[in-house]
Amino acid sequence: MATISQPDLQKDAVAGETRADGEETALRMAALESCLAGLGSLMVAYSGGVDSAFLAATAHRVLGARMLAVLADSPSLARRDMEQACAFAELIKMPLRIVATDELERPEYQRNDANRCFHCKDELFAVMGALGAELGFSAIAYGMNADDTRDFRPGQRAAVQHAVTAPLADAGLTKAEVRALAKAAGYSLWDRPAAPCLASRVEYGRTVTREVLEQVEQAEKCMRQLGFREFRVRHHGDLARVEIARAELPRALTMEMLDSMTAALKKAGYQYVTLDSTGFRSGSMNAILPADILARRGA
Repeated sequence: MATISQPDLQKDAVAGETRADGEETALRMAALESCLAGLGSLMVAYSGGVDSAFLAATAHRVLGARMLAVLADSPSLARRDMEQACAFAELIKMPLRIVATDELERPEYQRNDANRCFHCKDELFAVMGALGAELGFSAIAYGMNADDTRDFRPGQRAAVQHAVTAPLADAGLTKAEVRALAKAAGYSLWDRPAAPCLASRVEYGRTVTREVLEQVEQAEKCMRQLGFREFRVRHHGDLARVEIARAELPRALTMEMLDSMTAALKKAGYQYVTLDSTGFRSGSMNAILPADILARRGA
């Protein structure tokens, strides 16, 4: 009788898990398509990031002319991100409307406390709601995925208040699944690093101004020109705290590169430049928030 070795059993188990995972993702994708079809017509809050782009592209495929991607143009959106968002929409021939949002004029947004994202999304969804009423769209959606429900994201509260749906999360699709599906669909942005708004780089309690956002944008442009792909320049007034993905950190740890980074970021307006030895972590600014606030997942 032939025997099956332990490595063979492990390979079979991994293959089985892979097939099961693929089947689960396919079921979630079918649920997403069914959800979108049931909405009738839809506007998607579109930033050009992987989640919103995949949601918008899928809605366009399912609903055709009965969907509209809406891109908010404000000082908190880096020009590079706007250009990439417009390019993707043009590539897949997806209808796109660019609207102006004025969250930067709101004192409660400028104050930059833990609820900043609420005020940003509240402004966006109010603008989209008015546009939807004018154009006759029945629903609004945004790109929250299933993983986002476990993080501190005050913008979710604004979505609830404006009756904005989250089809990716409702279908149970995680960030990894969205990236995998985007790759399978042939979207070159499938592995694009996350790019939240520029205001997310500013430490809580420091006033958000147009000048601060422009400084952050220029500093991150300098980092890209130095060849880094996944990073953040955190704004602490005169101090720039640079977070670089750990896989890229070794390249930063030479005197030549440190001197180049320092010179570039000082040219962007910072007096002091520091490299965070922990590396890049999404949402690191939240670490200073009180535990009772962080406990409000999706608050």
